Amino acid sequence: MKIIVLGAGQVGQSVARSLAAEQNDLVVVDTDVEALKHLEEVEELQTVVGYASHPEVLREAGAEDAEMIIAATDSDETNIVAIQIAYSLYRTPIKIARIRSAEYVREKDLFKNDNIPIDTIISPEQLITDHVERIIEHPGAIQVVDFADGRVRLVGVKVQEGAPMEGWPLSHLRVLLPDIDSRVVAIYRGVKETEESKAAATLNALRGRRDKRPSRRVEVPEVADKPIIPDGKTVIKTDDVIFFMGKRKDTTKVKTQFHHDEVNCRRIMIAGGGNIGLLLSKKLEKHYDVKLVEMNPERAIHLSSVLTRTQVHTGDAADLDLMKKEYIEAMDVYCALTNDDEANILSAMLAKKKGAGKVMSLINRPAYVDLIEDGMIDVAISPQQITIGALLTLTRQGDVVAVHSLRRGEAEALEGVAKGDKDTSQLVGRAIGDISLPESASIGVVVRGEKVMIAHHDLIVESEDHLILLITDKSEIHSVEKLFQVGFGFV
Repeated sequence: MKIIVLGAGQVGQSVARSLAAEQNDLVVVDTDVEALKHLEEVEELQTVVGYASHPEVLREAGAEDAEMIIAATDSDETNIVAIQIAYSLYRTPIKIARIRSAEYVREKDLFKNDNIPIDTIISPEQLITDHVERIIEHPGAIQVVDFADGRVRLVGVKVQEGAPMEGWPLSHLRVLLPDIDSRVVAIYRGVKETEESKAAATLNALRGRRDKRPSRRVEVPEVADKPIIPDGKTVIKTDDVIFFMGKRKDTTKVKTQFHHDEVNCRRIMIAGGGNIGLLLSKKLEKHYDVKLVEMNPERAIHLSSVLTRTQVHTGDAADLDLMKKEYIEAMDVYCALTNDDEANILSAMLAKKKGAGKVMSLINRPAYVDLIEDGMIDVAISPQQITIGALLTLTRQGDVVAVHSLRRGEAEALEGVAKGDKDTSQLVGRAIGDISLPESASIGVVVRGEKVMIAHHDLIVESEDHLILLITDKSEIHSVEKLFQVGFGFV
């Protein structure tokens, strides 16, 4: 596809890299010459310098024949105007905008072709909020995504020593849970890291700040982390990261067979009262005891006025005295959600050291995410990876209705619809075990109408079935897409 990305900030750059890696024809527009220079030299992308909403700039970027435009600047108003101009002048077919303000989003009829012609709204703040909420619902999980309108859930969890499934083949799961059907679709197995290597990785990440002078790097042992497509004989080992699918109502019970520390989460502390901190507090305060720490006194006063049950405190979340005063050791979950990666990392590590249960940190820089997770921080939250799934859904060929990026973009889970018949489709009329899948792909669940079925090898696929797959090697995505395309005989 020919795609124009407006904005070369963190979201725009991440989107551009992901879409360019899939052989799309991409142009990035921004006023930041240095950011565009980096994209040209390092990523080898086409760029245009200029204001995203100016007609001449859009024309220079190729809007006349672009198939998709993604407005991802930091300004809602710029994104809205740019989309309106692109549609008015060039009738761009697919129009996506990043909209941060809830004031715009809550007006349901605002974004339509006869009003403001935005087809899809991307709100990273809302996506991140939903992501964190799902992880809090599943103590011990490192990633949780939904499919089939929330009826199917994919959960990633790290296997604990002494968990019921540790040391047993996967077939033993049926013995432990005879009344629950689920499927493990991938296992990531690596060499166990030492505490020294984790600490070294964290130190290197923090030393990588661009605004600091170069400093000696600590050597970090290389850690293997390769995916396995398992079968019933695959033995589960401590520290395996497993991804399984099942009905949403069953996933908590399945998870506890791999991660037995099931904490009844009640107390949550959030650092950072920006848009994400506010949205998350609003959602969580209905069911949990929430404390929100915000450094800016004026912002803290505003937060106190709009939140009903959340306790709002003014101060630095990395202040040890404040943490002690607010009983950080009693917190079941600590979420560092400020705009500063380093502050988030350090405060989360401090919270963990002082006794907080599970700690999560919002981290924008991909290099930090790679190094921090699996250390003292339990979950590294990457806005780019959370956001990119919503965009990839629109670029997938075949009838693909949902996409989620996993494992920092190395893997992908998707939901596709089987169309046609046995003569025109590679899926319809065939048993799951007879479908020619790439080596890295595994079908976990089939949804037929209101019925959710685990994808056992003898299940026959019917037309209009929704198939939910996990692909551990993104280079094989296009082979999976082809499965959801129909031959010329289909009408």
